[in-house]
Amino acid sequence: MKASLRTVRLELTEPLRISRSTMTARDAVWLTVEHDGVTGHGEAVTSVYYGLDTKALERLLAAAGASLSRFRDPESALEARRAGESAGRGTPPAVAAAVEAALLDLAGKRADLPVHRLLGAAAPPVAATARTIGITSPAHAAAQARCLTASGFEVIKVKAGTPDPEDDVERVRVIHDAAPRARLLLDPNGAWTVAQAHALLPRFADLGVAAVEQPIAPGDPEALGALAERSPLPVIADEDAVDLADVRRLAGRVQGVNVKLAKCGGVYAALRIAELIDGSGTELMLGCLTASSLGLAPAVHLADRARWADLDGHLLLAHDPWTGIGGKDGVVRANGRPGLGVQEVGVYEDVA
Repeated sequence: MKASLRTVRLELTEPLRISRSTMTARDAVWLTVEHDGVTGHGEAVTSVYYGLDTKALERLLAAAGASLSRFRDPESALEARRAGESAGRGTPPAVAAAVEAALLDLAGKRADLPVHRLLGAAAPPVAATARTIGITSPAHAAAQARCLTASGFEVIKVKAGTPDPEDDVERVRVIHDAAPRARLLLDPNGAWTVAQAHALLPRFADLGVAAVEQPIAPGDPEALGALAERSPLPVIADEDAVDLADVRRLAGRVQGVNVKLAKCGGVYAALRIAELIDGSGTELMLGCLTASSLGLAPAVHLADRARWADLDGHLLLAHDPWTGIGGKDGVVRANGRPGLGVQEVGVYEDVA
């Protein structure tokens, strides 16, 4: 198998502010794996939080792509991934996930099957996805909520964690008033203290919020579990639920875990997490980073396994260089095309 890379810039439609940062763009590195004239594609995106800049991603993906030469074909490489073989010492989960996505895309095309069929699902997964509203003015948030529900969105995710929590309360209130039938998810990205969370969560429950992600700072899963036991809202672990070991500590103690493929290491790692929490009382949320449809597609092929889908990263882009998973009407869908089922559209200049 041969591998090649391409790096492009993904611009957001508008700045996305969360409690710890504001983002206007990020770079995406595309990995192409070729075998016997057939190609598969995967994507990894830069992330300050995960410590991955463009040069690091390019270096790591180049090394991971070169290491595929030890396998005779993509199917044998995927068999190693299914068996839990590591992508290599020092390989970040986002890089492992991108390599695995390219292999799944390639293997699906070789078998003339969509990825969800390779993973055992008979029908193409379809899921209502949340759509994120960042930290912004109440007027803009209300306008966004009205527009989203008019387009078909039934779930809205509201970012929180401003220095004054009353700003968050007001933003949620106006969003609820503007979109009273939408289910609201709240995400402070770990910005609150435990005391703040105990004081604020009943107020957000009264405003119709259906669940809250990572309300307190990561690093103390015992505190998160204790908070979830008393919370009037379901608590979904995100930053505290990175890999299988993290989820094992939290299973049965929180109501949900947000599994991002770039965080846990790919599709097979996500499936192992889903198997671990099955029957524990902790349910699966599928999340994402801001990325193109290529980056989102592997998770969409798993969407039928999740209670919550937050797969809107491609919808935040000014221009998505790939197509094939939908979402603009509030619903993401896998399709019956072989592999990941996405196609490149438009012309994108490489990042210098």
